[in-house]
Amino acid sequence: MTLRYVKSAAALAAITTLTGLLGACRAERVATTGSVYPHDYRARHPIVLTDSQRSLDVFVTGTGHLDPRQAADVDAFVLEFRRYGRGVLVVDLPRGVSPAVGAGVERTASTIRRLAAEGGVAPRQIAVAGYAVADPSLAAPLRLSFQRMEAKVGTQCGTWPRDLGVSDPVVDNRNETHWNFGCATQSNVAAQIADPVDLVRGRPDGRIDTVRRTGDIIKLRDGKDPSTQWNQDGKTSVKSQVGGN
Repeated sequence: MTLRYVKSAAALAAITTLTGLLGACRAERVATTGSVYPHDYRARHPIVLTDSQRSLDVFVTGTGHLDPRQAADVDAFVLEFRRYGRGVLVVDLPRGVSPAVGAGVERTASTIRRLAAEGGVAPRQIAVAGYAVADPSLAAPLRLSFQRMEAKVGTQCGTWPRDLGVSDPVVDNRNETHWNFGCATQSNVAAQIADPVDLVRGRPDGRIDTVRRTGDIIKLRDGKDPSTQWNQDGKTSVKSQVGGN
């Protein structure tokens, strides 16, 4: 009995040692559990409304005036500020530049304030500040900025929580899209939205054309067709071209 017990104990110890060696050679992959992310990319990367800062760099020329391109940029920026801006229009002037460039900065700032006034921005809505220039040898622009509501994607694009290059049978059998799929599309859609409030509700109906509506009602009462008749050279109508009756 004692000899058999010793052999069994030795065999058990050998098996334990072999198991430990094999376990040391095997690279353990950490399995992360949790909820499954949404399949629809619009739910994974939703477009949300957020407060953001709009900015425009206006570069200083030798004489301090604005060329047609920069003048048009400033006009469009001022118009956007009047429509959607919050607070004040901030004009950041570069500090630490050479005296010659500094004179051009002041003249350019005066031109910008004049264009803003012509665009309907009151002087009390303009705040002048400054920022330190890191390298005076580089072009230092005037920076216009204001706060407004914008549509943006609520998640960070370019994140890859799972390595697509490693084969995982559990994940592959799901036949799901990867996490980053659709994020760029959502970002492009959000960038094209001029008024973010349109994502929340539709716009109210405009004023009706009373004259046109009254004329259509009279035609209907007389048994006539109230639709618009399109004629080319007074002979051919749109209906005949598309095969309508």
